[in-house]
Amino acid sequence: MSGRFGKLKTLIDGELVESASGQWLESVDPATEQVIGYVPLCDRADAERAIAAAQAAAPAWRDLGVAGRAAKLRELAARLLERSQELLDIEVADTGSTVGKMRGDVGHTIGSLEQYAGLGLEMKGETIPASVNHLHMTVRQPFGVVGRIVPFNHPLYFSLGGSAAPLMAGNTLVVKPPEQSPLSSAIMSEICRDVLPKGVMNVLNGVGAGIGDAIVRHPGVRRIAFIGSVPTGLAIQRAAAESAVKHLTLELGGKNPMIVFPDVDVDQAVTAAFQGMNFAWSGQSCGSTSRLLVHDSIYDDVVQRLAARIDAVKLGMPADPSSEMGPINSKAHYERVLRYIEYGKEDGATLMAGGVRPDGDDFARGYWVRPTLFGNVTPDMRIAKEEIFGPVLSALRWSNIDEALRIANGTEYGLTASIWTNDLKTALRTAQKVESGYIWVNGASSHHRGTPFGGLKNSGIGRDEGLEELLSYTEQKAIHIAL
Repeated sequence: MSGRFGKLKTLIDGELVESASGQWLESVDPATEQVIGYVPLCDRADAERAIAAAQAAAPAWRDLGVAGRAAKLRELAARLLERSQELLDIEVADTGSTVGKMRGDVGHTIGSLEQYAGLGLEMKGETIPASVNHLHMTVRQPFGVVGRIVPFNHPLYFSLGGSAAPLMAGNTLVVKPPEQSPLSSAIMSEICRDVLPKGVMNVLNGVGAGIGDAIVRHPGVRRIAFIGSVPTGLAIQRAAAESAVKHLTLELGGKNPMIVFPDVDVDQAVTAAFQGMNFAWSGQSCGSTSRLLVHDSIYDDVVQRLAARIDAVKLGMPADPSSEMGPINSKAHYERVLRYIEYGKEDGATLMAGGVRPDGDDFARGYWVRPTLFGNVTPDMRIAKEEIFGPVLSALRWSNIDEALRIANGTEYGLTASIWTNDLKTALRTAQKVESGYIWVNGASSHHRGTPFGGLKNSGIGRDEGLEELLSYTEQKAIHIAL
């Protein structure tokens, strides 16, 4: 075995180890299709060891208290900062996302740890005047062991940044990093080994059908958090229910609308539509506004200007600071994107930009496709209904607000939405009626720390990034004291 990063280890019960089977999972640079490193391919034997370690560590971690756990989270953040360039290099090579965006991911991970370190005292109970001869009160306590299953687009942020709330709440963790981009989990493992008590954090690399299923089905893991596709989320619900009653958070993607009213500045709307598609992640973001719903009176102008902007995108190696878009993360997702481009053509949509492999020797290998815009899309087309999770944007027309809302709400998803108008009343009425859990007015793509992020309908259950997330990793207990 070779590769730029070599054979890496993972964290189980406070030790950096290989898998029990001795097998390895390779990671491929999506820009070159070259193997760049290996992580242990864990199986059920590794899961049993990791979960047992997490169970054993849970009481002492809980009893460390709010101040003690907060200090550990802040130390994790400091260690991440020290190794931020190393983490950035490995994330960019492993994911194919651009260096600017992945630098933000490292910063967001540090910010998440610091945020939840400061929220521990908000895990409050309450007193209830239920009778005159008792003191009735509630307290919050951790679940015990939490399982996190992480997607490929934000490996470090979702693995460790997403562990900040459950750790602060007093839980121990078993984390499954993404098999498509697992390498940063090795650095995370080293940092957690050095900072956290033995068994508090355990990292299990592997494939979803193997190690992911083992985590979900284990009766000792009573709290599960998953980010990924709807079919996998449904499978996790079924598998979890077959072993125990569990609490789940699911963020399951979106087919998010951006609704553009005729009173907007067209240039601003075009810029927002471009930014909202997250091309710097090759469109591989659950919150991307991949359906552009434009009023008929400005539709042609918006789409033509947007096509020109998309045609001008600079594709390049992800580590190049001037690159606006890198490759698709994996061969499987690359082939999925190409299939949907063909679906769009077959359904009669107009290919306005992209949809082809870029020219040049630099793109002879790797999972490259130019960012793509389809015009004259209708709501019944597959590219208008199904999540592609790639750099494919569909533009649809509407002539009245009722039609726009029918189109916007006409999918199984309900994660994000963007509304563009200069009329406050129109914006608020539309926001009330759009079936999405996270809505921007005259904005797109950005997350705002402390506000609850999550979806409606099949986009999932639960909310992240705020106090709600911290409290969701606790259970309430009622205590009645006779006076």
